[in-house]
Amino acid sequence: MKWAIGIDVGGSQLKAVAVTKEGVVRQRVSRATNPGAAVAAEWIAVAHALIDELRAAQDGAPATIGLCAPGLVAADGRSIAHLPGKLAGLAGIEWCHALARGPVGPILNDAHAAILGEAWIGAACGQKHVVMLTLGTGVGGAVISDGRLLRGAIGRAGHIGHLSLDPEGMVSITGMPGAIETMIGDCTVVARTAGRFAHTTALVAAHLAGDAEATRVWLKSIRALSCAVGSCINLFDPGIVIIGGGMAQAGAALFGPLAAELARIEWRPQGPGVPVVPATLGSWAGAIGAAHHAFFSHESH
Repeated sequence: MKWAIGIDVGGSQLKAVAVTKEGVVRQRVSRATNPGAAVAAEWIAVAHALIDELRAAQDGAPATIGLCAPGLVAADGRSIAHLPGKLAGLAGIEWCHALARGPVGPILNDAHAAILGEAWIGAACGQKHVVMLTLGTGVGGAVISDGRLLRGAIGRAGHIGHLSLDPEGMVSITGMPGAIETMIGDCTVVARTAGRFAHTTALVAAHLAGDAEATRVWLKSIRALSCAVGSCINLFDPGIVIIGGGMAQAGAALFGPLAAELARIEWRPQGPGVPVVPATLGSWAGAIGAAHHAFFSHESH
């Protein structure tokens, strides 16, 4: 049985899976890092521990190891080249050398990995044209077109969160004014609610409880999201749009008004709109996609 390890490196936690080449997830493990103090040596040590745990439980050694992380991947696929902010220490780690527990495939951006996981065994299984947005602290994204992951010249492709909807709006971390990330991301909920809510979960709960101002702010965010989704539909012509990330857990409070807004603005020349569905792999999509990439990366070029 051929199997691979997929690892998703995050700021507070690393997740890893053992997956067969047929897409059967045999084991999932995770381990926390020291909040706010994760450095290269700690990330590497935690990755080693997860790999050893998976190897001990499976039959034989993995055929390959895949890894994903936030940021722009270096041209040679061996490290993260650019990652500003609190995870800057991830940039420059040569994972192919650091993970001396087996052959390591090309490193992958975490949003790119997530869409590969969902297209392999998740919500977009069998689909060749996919757009994915992840709604959380920020807004991530990725695109598959004609069965191929869009990477772009330096790995920026799919950063839908930094699509501008308002030239006069708040500036995102990339310097883009009026980005969708600033209109719905958890990173701006305090500013968008004049300090009333610290997190989107509290905003949504107040909306569902009948708070008129919370409802106004939340539905304004959904309108912005619908414009971003509709724009992506016009640009990439996907067969399906996946919404993932922690905010997708809002369920009907998110998908109901989003569907209503899309019914109003989406270009539908053939009648039905593009299905907009929740991700099904949850927080494990990145690790699963990293394993897929390690198995099949030579076939995607």
